[in-house]
Amino acid sequence: MSGSPEDPRQRLARNLNDLLQELRVALAGVQILFGFLLSIVFTVPYQHTTALQRGAHLIAVLFSVIAVALMTAPAAWHRLLFRQGERPEIVRVSNTFAIGGLVCLALAMSATVFLLADVVLGNWSATVACALSMAWFGMLWFGLPLRHRLTAAERNSIGSVR
Repeated sequence: MSGSPEDPRQRLARNLNDLLQELRVALAGVQILFGFLLSIVFTVPYQHTTALQRGAHLIAVLFSVIAVALMTAPAAWHRLLFRQGERPEIVRVSNTFAIGGLVCLALAMSATVFLLADVVLGNWSATVACALSMAWFGMLWFGLPLRHRLTAAERNSIGSVR
């Protein structure tokens, strides 16, 4: 990296590019999960699932759909507002979409864990597995990063690298 500082336009371009790259990684996981969730409906064992299991499946599918919509929205915004001078707004809104998409992905994954655990182990174990899954995603994806955010005073004292 060069020794010259980024100007605001370069920073915006980098922030948008970083965000889109991160979404590409997360979106691959959502697409795989979504494909799996769609395919299991057409299997013979699915016909023998309980109402609770079908409900968990539907919840997982719906959260997957919402996650896909939220995680692809930044690309649509970027494309539709291309060269309109809206990059700051695109980055701001896209960050919100990305966080919402991650929340929905965590919920879809947790509902899928519940479905699987309910089939294999039963309802009580499924509830525990789902709760542990939600706690794990919450800690790794949200709790720890938020805990490590620098305060404004700390950022000013060490210099911002954003």
